[in-house]
Amino acid sequence: MRHRHLCTLALALGVTVLLDVLRVWLPSVITLFGRAAETPAELLGAFALGWFVLALAAPGLVRRLGVRPVGLAAAGVLAAVRLLLTAGPGGTAQLWLACAGLLAGLVWLAAAAALVDRPVAGLALGLAGNAVGHALLGTEDLVWRGGVLGWSLSVPLVLAFLAAAGLSATRRPATPSAGRRAWLLCGPALLLANQIALAPAVWSAAAGAGSPDFPGLARPAVPVLGGYAVLLFLAGVLLRMPTRLARVLWPVALVAGAVLFATGRLVPAYLLTAAGLGGCLALTDSTTDDAVAGADPDGRAAARRGRAAVVGMLVFAVATVAYYAAYDLGYPNGWVPVAAAVLVALVAFTGPPWSAPTLPDPARTWLLLGLTASAGLAAHLHAPPSDPRPGGPPGTVRVTAYNIRMGFGIDGRLDLDAVAGQLRGADVVLLSEVDRGWWLNGGHDTVALLAGRLGMPYVFAPAADPVWGDAVLTRFPVRSGRTRPLTAHGAPTGAQALGVTLDLGGRELAVVATHLQPPPGRDPVEQAREVAAFAGEYAAGRPLVLGGDLNTEPDDPAFAEFTRAGLVDALAAARPLRTSPADDPRTQIDHVLVSPGLTAAEVRAPRTEASDHLPVTLTVAFP
Repeated sequence: MRHRHLCTLALALGVTVLLDVLRVWLPSVITLFGRAAETPAELLGAFALGWFVLALAAPGLVRRLGVRPVGLAAAGVLAAVRLLLTAGPGGTAQLWLACAGLLAGLVWLAAAAALVDRPVAGLALGLAGNAVGHALLGTEDLVWRGGVLGWSLSVPLVLAFLAAAGLSATRRPATPSAGRRAWLLCGPALLLANQIALAPAVWSAAAGAGSPDFPGLARPAVPVLGGYAVLLFLAGVLLRMPTRLARVLWPVALVAGAVLFATGRLVPAYLLTAAGLGGCLALTDSTTDDAVAGADPDGRAAARRGRAAVVGMLVFAVATVAYYAAYDLGYPNGWVPVAAAVLVALVAFTGPPWSAPTLPDPARTWLLLGLTASAGLAAHLHAPPSDPRPGGPPGTVRVTAYNIRMGFGIDGRLDLDAVAGQLRGADVVLLSEVDRGWWLNGGHDTVALLAGRLGMPYVFAPAADPVWGDAVLTRFPVRSGRTRPLTAHGAPTGAQALGVTLDLGGRELAVVATHLQPPPGRDPVEQAREVAAFAGEYAAGRPLVLGGDLNTEPDDPAFAEFTRAGLVDALAAARPLRTSPADDPRTQIDHVLVSPGLTAAEVRAPRTEASDHLPVTLTVAFP
């Protein structure tokens, strides 16, 4: 294999391994260091950004000690951490291992930047390959799976990365003056790819986006548009069009895609962002760089590339923290992906003319077709369960309401098997804090993964943004649905009420799932009043079950809004029924209420640490 192609392979594999570590590090910072919003958002952000600031010293370290020793040592630590995380340590060990892996990955990037003058092909293949692998796994990474599958695929991946990194470190690039612009875009490209363009969970969420009159019903025939996103991204990177046209088309497409994402239009958002991001990366793929021209006898140009790579990753960290901190601090965050897209577009637009692709034509063709076909195949491998056929009317319905914290347990591990274990046996499941692609949580589609384990169709309704909200899973056919956004009343995180009508074989049941968001220091009285009014209107005299994380206790004014509306506390006979926090329950904030005439029995809140809340389960009997 030619040296340049070996560097491309090493970079692609390294980006894949680093992304795997990031998918553990990001949620670990939130669930373990942040402890479910107990840690102030400012302190949490400082902790996260500190690791990227520390990595600014990496280019100087590489220059003093040499590319090969620093790069190989960092690659070794990154690979070791990747395997140790597969063992699923959880808790404090997981947090600090992920931090060590992140820092090692940033140092390795600085060393790789000093060595590789044309990184675009490697970066693009790493991003696309990781996205395709994530899609084929149903958005549940090997790091979290463990077991035979996790280890049998993780070990070869890590060994291939180490071998390619070792071999590629034996020679210097031929043109040490190029590549700084491309390396600067490493971080912003990583953000835009995993938040929008190459996020399989976002593809899945967009496929069942529904409408306000019938939100988020997952259909058995899932579109394969995710494959088109991979195709557009790789075509933009690996193929070339006239430079004048490209300098206008790709930046405009990228910014337009980011704007559409900020407004909630997911399908055109990820398709345009994929095409624009690939094309903008290609515009920086040049063998010349006006800012750093000529030879590099003392390694200064290589150090500049390394510094550009680390600064680009710092931009990634700042943008990630700025976007998701909005859900704690309460400011508009749609500008963050747009700003990242504008930065990428400006760097691409002002760069020198692009050069011929580093990969030969046969390789480009087969990579483009192979990765696109694999992404399309993933959509069929993980189609949602079919809508069940109606049966005879049951006399009772088993209901479970559960705030699943995006599938992360008290130990900070993504353990959807443990969550599914708490839901088995239920006929109707009301879920709060459902994540369908938040990059902060690793980009998983938790509701689709749970639905697949349980064999239950689902309806999802967005709350905070298009891919985070509430869901209903059920064994009964879904006939209609409606969602209503709730007024914030000063709360930083958005909320909604989801109404779903179930066909119980000649009898209809109205179900309302919600997650109230109290303003700082206040009871969510206004939102409770809105939900109670919506539920009464939606049920229209039909039997009704309402539940979720209401963030209010039975004696609080917000809870009284539901009973004042005529609903009955279905858990009253089992009070006190404390549900939060799961490892030391002290508050009763997860509730189920029913319309008069329905009776509740077998009420429980089983002890589990699969989330930071306990589930509440009960059997609802009809008259």
